[in-house]
Amino acid sequence: MRYLPKSPADRTAMLQAIGARSIADLFAPIPAEYRLERDLKVPRQMAESEIVDWFRERSRENGDGYATFLGAGAYYHYRPVIIDSLISRGEFLTAYTPYQAEISQGTLQSIFEFQTMICELTGMEVANASMYDGSTATTEAAMMAIRLTGRRSVAVARSVHPQYREVLATYAHHQGLPVTEISYADTGGLDLGALEQAMTPQTACVLIQSPNFFGTIENVAAVAEIAHKHGAMLAVSIAEAVSLGIVEPPRQADIVAMEAQSFGVPLGFGGPYCGVIATREQYVRQMPGRLVGQTTDRNGKRGFVLTLATREQHIRREKATSNICTNQALVALMVNIFMTIYGKAGLKELAKQNLAKTAYAAARFGDRAAVLFAGAPRFNEFVIQTSEDPRAINSRLLEHKIVGGLPLQKFYPEMRNAALWCCTEMTLRTSIDAAAGVVAESERSIKAGQEEGYAQDELPEMMR
Repeated sequence: MRYLPKSPADRTAMLQAIGARSIADLFAPIPAEYRLERDLKVPRQMAESEIVDWFRERSRENGDGYATFLGAGAYYHYRPVIIDSLISRGEFLTAYTPYQAEISQGTLQSIFEFQTMICELTGMEVANASMYDGSTATTEAAMMAIRLTGRRSVAVARSVHPQYREVLATYAHHQGLPVTEISYADTGGLDLGALEQAMTPQTACVLIQSPNFFGTIENVAAVAEIAHKHGAMLAVSIAEAVSLGIVEPPRQADIVAMEAQSFGVPLGFGGPYCGVIATREQYVRQMPGRLVGQTTDRNGKRGFVLTLATREQHIRREKATSNICTNQALVALMVNIFMTIYGKAGLKELAKQNLAKTAYAAARFGDRAAVLFAGAPRFNEFVIQTSEDPRAINSRLLEHKIVGGLPLQKFYPEMRNAALWCCTEMTLRTSIDAAAGVVAESERSIKAGQEEGYAQDELPEMMR
């Protein structure tokens, strides 16, 4: 009966137990204008065999075999098959919170190794056992800086992922914290002059992303100098973890927040993902989440224990650093296995492949369209601006089994007809050439229409 709805007799018994005469009586406290007075518009109930067939049919609509140029915080990388084999073992799959060290050594050791490798990647001294995802980890980093400095405002770069900034705005709104957005420069990186002017005695931290939302590598050292000069902390968000295989880690930062999805976590309609916070040891008491430490038992043998847990379920609520999901142990295990398999040399080679594919794609698209922020160092994402709405281009790309770039005007109104494109090691050269060909054809059509004297809004719909 676990997944079956309650029978009419079950519902009647439940209503009687709580003293309600009917479903309508149960929902009577809800104002009438907010109650639905009709049946839900959902398909009729189906037998199990019908449901299985229905989902198989839907799976065929998922576009299996399509090339994709989408990135923007969710990246399509190869997942070694050993990951699923190992995480499916009962020792990991059924493990719960490792409070009892004497029966949780395997899980605790896995988390400890995860923390250690994250520190090596980010250049920080301590990392937590993981967090909900990159967006919440980024916001928690800002909240951590507020606790550490005693200040009340945050300066965030507009080049930080728009959805990360939305999460920050939600947290800040309910805590009455001012958030100042700092514009980006012509290079696509943070405008250092605008940052200098925006700093106040109440600025707790400067929050940037590198590589940022446009794929540009930020000048972390310069931003850190400005932040520290004004007594603020620097928090750096990393949405594309593979970049650390070749990009210098942000050692000048005080706090690093990262989304580790690229390390062996499959794309799954937004989750589950794996956020991380890493910081300096002196700030560990204000770091949210759990921390596993190494010790020795009474026989002198190495062992692992849950050393720090700053969630409200462990300590007084007003002293807690976070009350969200404090770790994603099973997802973090995927990340752990991925980092172990690739190692330092493998991760560097992987990052080089991403960089090479992106350089080739940017050059091919640049033959016809404008590549924005072209002179800035970048990783595996770049912005192209076309004469035609990128949504129309993407529609035609689907006919070639290609998912195009992410249109940016929704997030950045000033970026008309611009789209964010991403290449990873999974992007084939033939796919890049095909996509560049569709974009080139679009540009030729627009140019031809303009030469014939059409106004933009008079062009045939296919060419607009």
